[in-house]
Amino acid sequence: MHREDGLGLSPRKVEYLKYIHELGGVAKTNRIAGRFGVDPSTVTKAVDELARCGLLVHEPYRGVTFSDEGRRCAEFLVKRHRILGLVLSRFGLSGEEACSEASRFESFVSRAAVDRICRAMGHPSQGICGEITHESCRQAGGDAGREGP
Repeated sequence: MHREDGLGLSPRKVEYLKYIHELGGVAKTNRIAGRFGVDPSTVTKAVDELARCGLLVHEPYRGVTFSDEGRRCAEFLVKRHRILGLVLSRFGLSGEEACSEASRFESFVSRAAVDRICRAMGHPSQGICGEITHESCRQAGGDAGREGP
């Protein structure tokens, strides 16, 4: 079973969910397979597992869409990646290096940690690879969603 912050998901499944999000929440398994250079059957297996977890709706030969829970999870996964990439870029990594390194470890960083980092950074609105939204911030004090630097 997965947790809302994606900690129970493999790094590959996290990448699939972020990619589906990038595509607007709808994708065909062949397109996902092409993007990641894997066999479509590998993607189908992962997609079926994500559907059993309640994150995706998979209609064979039609593709996948997010469930409501899956959409919220994917939004957080994208935010987590962008916050971590921004942190790494502030410590001297190039944008490309920061993005790559964030992808290597982001699957192990909790929502609580991301929310604290985000708050400490002033809720930035732009990461190195895109806009950072704050709907998923869970902070006491009501400052979630405040525009950052």
